[in-house]
Amino acid sequence: MKISARNQLKGTVKMIKKGPVNTEVVITLQGGAEVVSVITTHSAENLKLAEGKPVYAVMKATEVLIGID
Repeated sequence: MKISARNQLKGTVKMIKKGPVNTEVVITLQGGAEVVSVITTHSAENLKLAEGKPVYAVMKATEVLIGID
């Protein structure tokens, strides 16, 4: 797989919460950190996501926001 996004994190699907429209996917990265993504249920089904499956979390953003209290 070749893509232009530079922020690619390899991990394993830990948990899937499937809904009628959206699916929440929890990915465990090396070292134990987790990334959570919400994608369409249609996309989750097309990717045949399942717990334990190796995946990549790919982030593509034009800005990063920072906030303080």
